[in-house]
Amino acid sequence: MSYPGYPPTGYPAFPGYPPAGQESSFPPPGQYSYPSGFPPVGGGAYPPTPSSGYPGAGGYPGAGGYPAPGGYPSAPQPGGAPSYPGGQGFGAPPSGAGFSGYPQAPSQSYGGGPSQFPLPGGFPGGPMPSQYPGGQSPYPSQPASMTQGTQGTIQPAANFDAMRDAEILRKAMKGFGTDEQAIVDVVANRSNDQRQKIKAAFKTMYGKDLIKDLKSELSGNMEELILALFMPPTYYDAWSLQNAMKGVGTQERVLIEILCTRTNQEIREIVRCYQSEFGRDLEKDIRSDTSGHFERLLVSMCQGNRDENQNVNHQLAQEDAQRLYQAGEGKLGTDESCFNMILATRSFPQLKATMEAYCRVANRDLLSSVGREFSGSVESGLKTILQCALNRPAFFAERLYHSMKGAGTDDSTLVRIVVTRSEIDLVQIKQMFSQMYQKTLSKRIASDTSGDYRRLLLAIVGQ
Repeated sequence: MSYPGYPPTGYPAFPGYPPAGQESSFPPPGQYSYPSGFPPVGGGAYPPTPSSGYPGAGGYPGAGGYPAPGGYPSAPQPGGAPSYPGGQGFGAPPSGAGFSGYPQAPSQSYGGGPSQFPLPGGFPGGPMPSQYPGGQSPYPSQPASMTQGTQGTIQPAANFDAMRDAEILRKAMKGFGTDEQAIVDVVANRSNDQRQKIKAAFKTMYGKDLIKDLKSELSGNMEELILALFMPPTYYDAWSLQNAMKGVGTQERVLIEILCTRTNQEIREIVRCYQSEFGRDLEKDIRSDTSGHFERLLVSMCQGNRDENQNVNHQLAQEDAQRLYQAGEGKLGTDESCFNMILATRSFPQLKATMEAYCRVANRDLLSSVGREFSGSVESGLKTILQCALNRPAFFAERLYHSMKGAGTDDSTLVRIVVTRSEIDLVQIKQMFSQMYQKTLSKRIASDTSGDYRRLLLAIVGQ
Protein backbone atom coordinates (compact mmCIF):
# COMPACT_ATOMS: atom_id res chain seq x y z
CA MET A 1 0.00 0.00 0.00
CA SER A 2 1.07 3.55 -0.46
CA TYR A 3 2.81 5.45 2.31
CA PRO A 4 1.36 8.96 2.19
CA GLY A 5 4.28 11.02 3.23
CA TYR A 6 7.03 10.57 5.68
CA PRO A 7 8.20 10.49 8.37
CA PRO A 8 5.69 9.17 10.86
CA THR A 9 5.17 11.24 13.95
CA GLY A 10 7.95 10.65 16.47
CA TYR A 11 9.76 12.95 18.69
CA PRO A 12 8.93 16.50 17.76
CA ALA A 13 10.69 19.63 18.67
CA PHE A 14 8.50 20.67 21.52
CA PRO A 15 6.60 23.78 20.47
CA GLY A 16 6.24 26.36 23.18
CA TYR A 17 8.17 24.30 25.71
CA PRO A 18 9.40 25.61 28.04
CA PRO A 19 7.05 28.61 27.97
CA ALA A 20 8.54 31.84 26.73
CA GLY A 21 10.16 33.77 29.52
CA GLN A 22 10.41 30.72 31.77
CA GLU A 23 13.40 28.99 30.22
CA SER A 24 15.45 29.12 33.37
CA SER A 25 14.70 26.58 36.03
CA PHE A 26 13.20 27.49 39.39
CA PRO A 27 15.17 27.36 41.66
CA PRO A 28 18.68 27.57 40.15
CA PRO A 29 19.88 24.18 38.87
CA GLY A 30 21.74 22.07 41.37
CA GLN A 31 19.87 23.32 44.44
CA TYR A 32 17.80 20.18 44.77
CA SER A 33 19.25 16.75 44.39
CA TYR A 34 17.69 13.51 43.30
CA PRO A 35 17.66 10.60 45.74
CA SER A 36 20.26 7.93 45.26
CA GLY A 37 17.54 5.46 44.39
CA PHE A 38 13.86 5.86 43.74
CA PRO A 39 11.45 3.25 45.07
CA PRO A 40 10.17 0.68 42.58
CA VAL A 41 6.53 1.04 41.69
CA GLY A 42 3.89 -1.63 41.20
CA GLY A 43 4.17 -4.15 38.44
CA GLY A 44 6.80 -6.80 38.17
CA ALA A 45 8.63 -8.67 35.50
CA TYR A 46 6.93 -8.87 32.16
CA PRO A 47 5.93 -12.28 30.83
CA PRO A 48 8.24 -13.94 28.33
CA THR A 49 7.76 -12.86 24.75
CA PRO A 50 5.53 -15.27 22.82
CA SER A 51 7.18 -17.23 20.08
CA SER A 52 4.56 -16.27 17.54
CA GLY A 53 5.15 -13.34 15.22
CA TYR A 54 4.25 -9.77 16.02
CA PRO A 55 1.93 -9.16 14.27
CA GLY A 56 1.60 -11.63 11.37
CA ALA A 57 1.41 -10.32 7.85
CA GLY A 58 -2.04 -10.01 6.44
CA GLY A 59 -3.75 -8.68 9.51
CA TYR A 60 -3.31 -6.64 12.66
CA PRO A 61 -3.27 -7.57 15.44
CA GLY A 62 -2.98 -11.33 15.00
CA ALA A 63 -5.37 -13.75 16.60
CA GLY A 64 -4.43 -14.67 20.11
CA GLY A 65 -3.06 -11.20 20.69
CA TYR A 66 0.23 -10.14 22.07
CA PRO A 67 1.44 -10.63 24.81
CA ALA A 68 0.97 -14.29 25.62
CA PRO A 69 -2.29 -15.38 27.32
CA GLY A 70 -2.24 -14.50 30.95
CA GLY A 71 -1.60 -10.86 30.27
CA TYR A 72 0.63 -8.51 32.16
CA PRO A 73 1.03 -8.42 35.93
CA SER A 74 -2.09 -7.49 37.82
CA ALA A 75 -2.43 -4.06 39.36
CA PRO A 76 -0.66 -3.54 42.68
CA GLN A 77 -2.86 -3.42 45.73
CA PRO A 78 -3.67 0.00 47.18
CA GLY A 79 -0.83 1.15 49.35
CA GLY A 80 1.49 -1.24 47.54
CA ALA A 81 3.91 1.41 46.36
CA PRO A 82 6.93 1.57 48.70
CA SER A 83 7.41 4.48 51.02
CA TYR A 84 9.25 7.54 49.82
CA PRO A 85 12.90 7.51 50.89
CA GLY A 86 14.30 10.09 53.23
CA GLY A 87 16.36 12.92 51.97
CA GLN A 88 15.65 16.00 49.94
CA GLY A 89 13.51 14.30 47.32
CA PHE A 90 13.92 14.73 43.62
CA GLY A 91 13.58 18.44 43.05
CA ALA A 92 14.55 20.70 40.22
CA PRO A 93 16.82 19.07 37.64
CA PRO A 94 20.54 19.18 38.51
CA SER A 95 22.89 21.43 36.71
CA GLY A 96 24.41 20.26 33.49
CA ALA A 97 23.42 20.03 29.87
CA GLY A 98 19.96 18.86 29.13
CA PHE A 99 18.38 19.15 32.56
CA SER A 100 16.67 22.53 32.35
CA GLY A 101 13.50 20.66 31.49
CA TYR A 102 12.89 18.10 28.79
CA PRO A 103 15.84 17.85 26.40
CA GLN A 104 15.07 19.44 23.08
CA ALA A 105 15.35 17.14 20.09
CA PRO A 106 18.17 18.10 17.73
CA SER A 107 17.13 20.13 14.72
CA GLN A 108 17.51 17.17 12.38
CA SER A 109 15.76 14.84 14.80
CA TYR A 110 13.24 12.32 13.56
CA GLY A 111 9.71 13.62 13.86
CA GLY A 112 10.51 17.30 14.26
CA GLY A 113 8.28 20.18 13.27
CA PRO A 114 6.40 20.10 10.00
CA SER A 115 8.65 22.65 8.34
CA GLN A 116 11.48 20.10 8.25
CA PHE A 117 9.69 17.54 6.13
CA PRO A 118 7.89 17.27 2.80
CA LEU A 119 4.15 17.20 2.66
CA PRO A 120 2.31 13.90 2.03
CA GLY A 121 3.71 12.13 -0.99
CA GLY A 122 7.20 13.07 0.15
CA PHE A 123 9.04 10.15 -1.42
CA PRO A 124 11.02 11.27 -4.47
CA GLY A 125 8.72 11.12 -7.47
CA GLY A 126 5.60 10.89 -5.30
CA PRO A 127 4.16 8.02 -3.27
CA MET A 128 5.78 4.65 -3.79
CA PRO A 129 3.48 1.87 -5.01
CA SER A 130 2.48 -0.85 -2.62
CA GLN A 131 5.02 -3.66 -2.59
CA TYR A 132 3.66 -5.77 0.24
CA PRO A 133 2.52 -9.30 -0.60
CA GLY A 134 -1.21 -9.13 -1.14
CA GLY A 135 -1.01 -5.33 -1.18
CA GLN A 136 -1.35 -5.07 2.60
CA SER A 137 1.12 -3.56 5.02
CA PRO A 138 1.90 -5.78 8.03
CA TYR A 139 1.47 -2.84 10.41
CA PRO A 140 -0.80 0.22 10.37
CA SER A 141 0.68 2.83 8.10
CA GLN A 142 1.03 6.42 9.17
CA PRO A 143 -2.07 8.38 8.07
CA ALA A 144 -1.38 11.45 5.97
CA SER A 145 -2.96 13.62 8.66
CA MET A 146 -0.20 12.58 11.07
CA THR A 147 2.76 13.54 8.91
CA GLN A 148 2.53 17.24 9.77
CA GLY A 149 3.97 17.25 13.29
CA THR A 150 2.84 15.83 16.58
CA GLN A 151 0.80 17.06 19.47
CA GLY A 152 0.60 16.33 23.17
CA THR A 153 -2.58 16.44 25.20
CA ILE A 154 -0.85 18.59 27.82
CA GLN A 155 0.27 22.09 26.91
CA PRO A 156 2.01 24.60 29.21
CA ALA A 157 -0.57 26.58 31.17
CA ALA A 158 -0.94 30.23 30.29
CA ASN A 159 -0.52 32.81 33.08
CA PHE A 160 1.33 30.20 35.11
CA ASP A 161 2.08 31.07 38.75
CA ALA A 162 4.14 28.43 40.57
CA MET A 163 3.55 29.94 44.01
CA ARG A 164 -0.21 30.10 43.51
CA ASP A 165 -0.27 26.44 42.42
CA ALA A 166 1.89 25.44 45.38
CA GLU A 167 -0.60 27.16 47.69
CA ILE A 168 -3.53 25.33 46.05
CA LEU A 169 -1.80 21.98 46.58
CA ARG A 170 -0.96 22.87 50.18
CA LYS A 171 -4.60 23.70 50.94
CA ALA A 172 -5.75 20.51 49.19
CA MET A 173 -3.65 18.41 51.59
CA LYS A 174 -4.19 20.40 54.78
CA GLY A 175 -6.47 19.24 57.57
CA PHE A 176 -8.74 16.22 57.47
CA GLY A 177 -9.11 14.49 54.14
CA THR A 178 -7.60 15.44 50.81
CA ASP A 179 -9.13 17.46 48.01
CA GLU A 180 -8.05 15.12 45.20
CA GLN A 181 -9.94 17.09 42.56
CA ALA A 182 -7.89 20.21 43.31
CA ILE A 183 -4.72 18.14 42.92
CA VAL A 184 -5.96 16.68 39.62
CA ASP A 185 -6.90 20.14 38.30
CA VAL A 186 -3.40 21.49 38.90
CA VAL A 187 -1.25 18.47 37.98
CA ALA A 188 -3.08 17.49 34.79
CA ASN A 189 -3.04 21.02 33.38
CA ARG A 190 0.62 21.93 33.81
CA SER A 191 3.61 20.91 31.71
CA ASN A 192 6.38 18.92 33.34
CA ASP A 193 8.62 21.99 33.38
CA GLN A 194 5.89 23.88 35.25
CA ARG A 195 5.50 21.01 37.74
CA GLN A 196 9.21 21.25 38.54
CA LYS A 197 8.73 24.93 39.34
CA ILE A 198 5.70 24.16 41.54
CA LYS A 199 7.73 21.57 43.44
CA ALA A 200 10.55 24.04 44.03
CA ALA A 201 8.15 26.85 45.02
CA PHE A 202 6.43 24.55 47.53
CA LYS A 203 9.70 23.88 49.34
CA THR A 204 10.61 27.57 49.28
CA MET A 205 7.24 28.63 50.69
CA TYR A 206 6.62 25.90 53.28
CA GLY A 207 9.99 24.29 53.95
CA LYS A 208 8.48 20.90 53.08
CA ASP A 209 8.92 18.43 50.26
CA LEU A 210 5.85 18.39 48.00
CA ILE A 211 6.42 14.78 46.94
CA LYS A 212 6.61 13.53 50.53
CA ASP A 213 3.42 15.42 51.35
CA LEU A 214 1.62 13.96 48.33
CA LYS A 215 2.81 10.45 49.20
CA SER A 216 1.43 10.80 52.71
CA GLU A 217 -2.00 11.60 51.25
CA LEU A 218 -2.05 9.13 48.33
CA SER A 219 -1.51 5.41 47.77
CA GLY A 220 -1.43 2.69 45.13
CA ASN A 221 -1.78 3.59 41.47
CA MET A 222 -2.69 7.23 42.14
CA GLU A 223 0.56 7.64 44.05
CA GLU A 224 2.53 6.02 41.22
CA LEU A 225 0.94 8.30 38.63
CA ILE A 226 1.54 11.48 40.66
CA LEU A 227 5.19 10.58 41.27
CA ALA A 228 5.71 9.90 37.54
CA LEU A 229 4.20 13.27 36.64
CA PHE A 230 6.52 15.11 39.02
CA MET A 231 9.73 13.43 37.81
CA PRO A 232 11.68 15.32 35.13
CA PRO A 233 11.17 13.24 31.95
CA THR A 234 14.83 12.32 31.47
CA TYR A 235 15.03 11.23 35.09
CA TYR A 236 11.81 9.20 34.71
CA ASP A 237 13.23 7.30 31.74
CA ALA A 238 16.51 6.66 33.56
CA TRP A 239 14.70 5.59 36.71
CA SER A 240 12.40 3.28 34.72
CA LEU A 241 15.42 1.59 33.16
CA GLN A 242 17.12 1.19 36.53
CA ASN A 243 13.95 -0.17 38.09
CA ALA A 244 13.55 -2.65 35.22
CA MET A 245 16.95 -4.16 36.01
CA LYS A 246 16.85 -4.05 39.83
CA GLY A 247 16.49 -7.20 41.86
CA VAL A 248 15.67 -10.62 40.49
CA GLY A 249 14.65 -10.75 36.86
CA THR A 250 14.65 -8.09 34.16
CA GLN A 251 11.70 -6.29 32.60
CA GLU A 252 12.94 -6.58 29.03
CA ARG A 253 9.90 -4.86 27.56
CA VAL A 254 10.66 -1.67 29.51
CA LEU A 255 14.23 -1.64 28.16
CA ILE A 256 12.91 -2.11 24.62
CA GLU A 257 10.17 0.49 24.94
CA ILE A 258 12.56 3.22 26.06
CA LEU A 259 15.85 2.48 24.30
CA CYS A 260 14.37 1.55 20.90
CA THR A 261 12.04 4.57 20.60
CA ARG A 262 13.96 7.61 21.88
CA THR A 263 16.00 10.06 19.81
CA ASN A 264 19.80 10.21 19.93
CA GLN A 265 19.84 13.26 22.19
CA GLU A 266 17.26 11.79 24.54
CA ILE A 267 19.27 8.56 24.86
CA ARG A 268 22.50 10.45 25.57
CA GLU A 269 20.74 12.51 28.25
CA ILE A 270 19.31 9.33 29.79
CA VAL A 271 22.78 7.74 29.90
CA ARG A 272 24.22 10.83 31.64
CA CYS A 273 21.32 11.05 34.09
CA TYR A 274 21.61 7.33 34.90
CA GLN A 275 25.25 7.84 35.83
CA SER A 276 24.78 11.06 37.80
CA GLU A 277 21.67 10.03 39.74
CA PHE A 278 22.26 6.32 40.37
CA GLY A 279 26.05 6.24 40.20
CA ARG A 280 25.90 3.44 37.66
CA ASP A 281 26.87 2.90 34.03
CA LEU A 282 23.79 2.06 31.95
CA GLU A 283 25.70 0.03 29.38
CA LYS A 284 27.37 -2.06 32.10
CA ASP A 285 24.02 -2.72 33.78
CA ILE A 286 22.55 -3.81 30.45
CA ARG A 287 25.49 -6.15 29.83
CA SER A 288 25.08 -7.74 33.26
CA ASP A 289 21.29 -8.15 32.96
CA THR A 290 20.94 -9.28 29.33
CA SER A 291 22.88 -11.55 27.01
CA GLY A 292 23.45 -12.62 23.43
CA HIS A 293 22.00 -10.74 20.49
CA PHE A 294 19.49 -8.89 22.68
CA GLU A 295 22.37 -7.48 24.75
CA ARG A 296 24.15 -6.35 21.58
CA LEU A 297 21.04 -4.63 20.25
CA LEU A 298 20.49 -2.69 23.50
CA VAL A 299 24.17 -1.72 23.71
CA SER A 300 23.89 -0.39 20.15
CA MET A 301 20.80 1.61 21.16
CA CYS A 302 22.66 3.04 24.22
CA GLN A 303 25.19 4.75 21.97
CA GLY A 304 22.59 7.22 20.66
CA ASN A 305 24.27 7.25 17.26
CA ARG A 306 21.44 6.39 14.85
CA ASP A 307 21.56 8.33 11.59
CA GLU A 308 18.96 11.09 11.87
CA ASN A 309 19.22 12.48 8.34
CA GLN A 310 15.67 12.66 7.02
CA ASN A 311 16.62 12.18 3.37
CA VAL A 312 16.00 8.69 1.98
CA ASN A 313 18.62 6.96 -0.20
CA HIS A 314 16.60 4.47 -2.22
CA GLN A 315 19.70 2.83 -3.67
CA LEU A 316 20.94 2.14 -0.14
CA ALA A 317 17.48 0.86 0.81
CA GLN A 318 17.65 -1.65 -2.05
CA GLU A 319 21.17 -2.74 -1.04
CA ASP A 320 20.17 -3.09 2.64
CA ALA A 321 17.10 -5.10 1.68
CA GLN A 322 19.28 -7.47 -0.31
CA ARG A 323 21.74 -7.75 2.61
CA LEU A 324 18.94 -8.52 5.07
CA TYR A 325 17.50 -11.16 2.74
CA GLN A 326 20.89 -12.84 2.34
CA ALA A 327 21.42 -12.69 6.10
CA GLY A 328 18.11 -14.39 6.88
CA GLU A 329 15.57 -15.83 4.50
CA GLY A 330 18.17 -16.36 1.74
CA LYS A 331 20.47 -18.66 3.73
CA LEU A 332 20.49 -21.50 6.21
CA GLY A 333 20.76 -19.91 9.63
CA THR A 334 20.78 -16.20 10.41
CA ASP A 335 23.50 -13.55 10.33
CA GLU A 336 22.20 -11.64 13.34
CA SER A 337 24.94 -9.00 13.20
CA CYS A 338 23.72 -7.82 9.78
CA PHE A 339 20.22 -7.19 11.16
CA ASN A 340 21.70 -5.43 14.19
CA MET A 341 23.93 -3.20 12.08
CA ILE A 342 21.21 -2.01 9.69
CA LEU A 343 18.37 -1.63 12.19
CA ALA A 344 20.57 0.11 14.77
CA THR A 345 22.21 2.64 12.44
CA ARG A 346 19.79 3.62 9.67
CA SER A 347 17.37 6.52 10.12
CA PHE A 348 13.70 5.68 10.58
CA PRO A 349 12.75 7.11 7.15
CA GLN A 350 15.53 5.01 5.61
CA LEU A 351 14.31 1.88 7.40
CA LYS A 352 10.80 2.45 6.09
CA ALA A 353 12.13 2.56 2.52
CA THR A 354 14.18 -0.57 3.24
CA MET A 355 11.06 -2.39 4.41
CA GLU A 356 9.33 -1.61 1.11
CA ALA A 357 12.37 -2.68 -0.90
CA TYR A 358 12.61 -5.89 1.13
CA CYS A 359 9.14 -6.94 0.01
CA ARG A 360 10.25 -6.69 -3.61
CA VAL A 361 13.34 -8.76 -2.87
CA ALA A 362 11.86 -11.45 -0.60
CA ASN A 363 8.15 -11.36 -1.49
CA ARG A 364 7.63 -11.21 2.28
CA ASP A 365 7.45 -8.29 4.68
CA LEU A 366 10.47 -7.65 6.91
CA LEU A 367 8.47 -7.87 10.15
CA SER A 368 7.40 -11.38 9.20
CA SER A 369 10.97 -12.37 8.33
CA VAL A 370 12.25 -11.08 11.68
CA GLY A 371 9.60 -13.22 13.36
CA ARG A 372 10.84 -16.26 11.42
CA GLU A 373 14.54 -15.63 12.04
CA PHE A 374 14.51 -14.44 15.67
CA SER A 375 12.71 -15.19 18.92
CA GLY A 376 12.35 -13.80 22.42
CA SER A 377 13.47 -10.33 23.44
CA VAL A 378 15.73 -9.64 20.45
CA GLU A 379 12.78 -10.34 18.15
CA SER A 380 10.65 -7.86 20.13
CA GLY A 381 13.43 -5.25 20.03
CA LEU A 382 14.00 -5.49 16.29
CA LYS A 383 10.26 -5.39 15.60
CA THR A 384 9.85 -2.32 17.83
CA ILE A 385 12.41 -0.46 15.71
CA LEU A 386 10.63 -1.44 12.50
CA GLN A 387 7.20 -0.60 13.91
CA CYS A 388 8.44 2.86 14.94
CA ALA A 389 9.76 3.35 11.39
CA LEU A 390 6.30 2.57 10.02
CA ASN A 391 4.12 4.29 12.63
CA ARG A 392 5.37 5.25 16.07
CA PRO A 393 1.94 6.27 17.48
CA ALA A 394 0.59 2.84 16.47
CA PHE A 395 3.36 1.15 18.46
CA PHE A 396 2.42 3.02 21.63
CA ALA A 397 -1.30 2.53 20.98
CA GLU A 398 -0.70 -1.21 20.82
CA ARG A 399 1.33 -1.15 24.04
CA LEU A 400 -1.49 0.69 25.78
CA TYR A 401 -4.06 -1.78 24.47
CA HIS A 402 -2.17 -4.78 25.80
CA SER A 403 -1.55 -3.08 29.17
CA MET A 404 -5.32 -3.20 29.67
CA LYS A 405 -6.15 -6.43 27.83
CA GLY A 406 -7.40 -9.46 29.74
CA ALA A 407 -7.58 -9.91 33.48
CA GLY A 408 -5.91 -7.17 35.48
CA THR A 409 -4.12 -4.08 34.25
CA ASP A 410 -0.41 -3.49 33.78
CA ASP A 411 -0.62 -0.12 35.50
CA SER A 412 3.10 0.63 35.35
CA THR A 413 3.06 0.45 31.53
CA LEU A 414 -0.19 2.42 31.34
CA VAL A 415 1.22 5.16 33.58
CA ARG A 416 4.60 5.26 31.86
CA ILE A 417 3.24 5.66 28.32
CA VAL A 418 0.51 8.16 29.21
CA VAL A 419 3.00 10.30 31.18
CA THR A 420 5.95 10.13 28.77
CA ARG A 421 3.87 10.80 25.64
CA SER A 422 1.52 13.40 27.15
CA GLU A 423 3.55 16.34 25.82
CA ILE A 424 4.79 14.67 22.63
CA ASP A 425 2.28 12.68 20.55
CA LEU A 426 -0.54 11.43 22.77
CA VAL A 427 -3.09 13.06 20.45
CA GLN A 428 -1.85 10.90 17.56
CA ILE A 429 -1.66 7.81 19.81
CA LYS A 430 -5.33 8.33 20.71
CA GLN A 431 -6.23 8.56 17.02
CA MET A 432 -4.40 5.33 16.23
CA PHE A 433 -5.94 3.56 19.24
CA SER A 434 -9.45 4.36 17.99
CA GLN A 435 -8.55 3.29 14.46
CA MET A 436 -6.95 0.02 15.52
CA TYR A 437 -9.36 -1.10 18.24
CA GLN A 438 -12.67 0.65 17.42
CA LYS A 439 -12.82 2.08 20.92
CA THR A 440 -11.45 5.32 22.29
CA LEU A 441 -8.49 5.25 24.64
CA SER A 442 -10.42 7.24 27.25
CA LYS A 443 -13.28 4.72 27.24
CA ARG A 444 -10.85 1.85 27.61
CA ILE A 445 -9.08 3.57 30.51
CA ALA A 446 -12.41 4.39 32.16
CA SER A 447 -13.46 0.73 32.03
CA ASP A 448 -10.14 -0.56 33.41
CA THR A 449 -9.42 1.94 36.21
CA SER A 450 -11.31 3.59 39.04
CA GLY A 451 -11.38 6.43 41.54
CA ASP A 452 -8.99 9.37 41.54
CA TYR A 453 -6.50 7.32 39.52
CA ARG A 454 -9.00 7.09 36.68
CA ARG A 455 -9.94 10.75 37.05
CA LEU A 456 -6.32 11.90 36.71
CA LEU A 457 -5.56 9.57 33.79
CA LEU A 458 -8.62 10.80 31.91
CA ALA A 459 -7.71 14.42 32.65
CA ILE A 460 -4.31 13.82 31.02
CA VAL A 461 -5.60 11.81 28.08
CA GLY A 462 -8.65 14.00 27.42
CA GLN A 463 -11.79 12.88 25.61
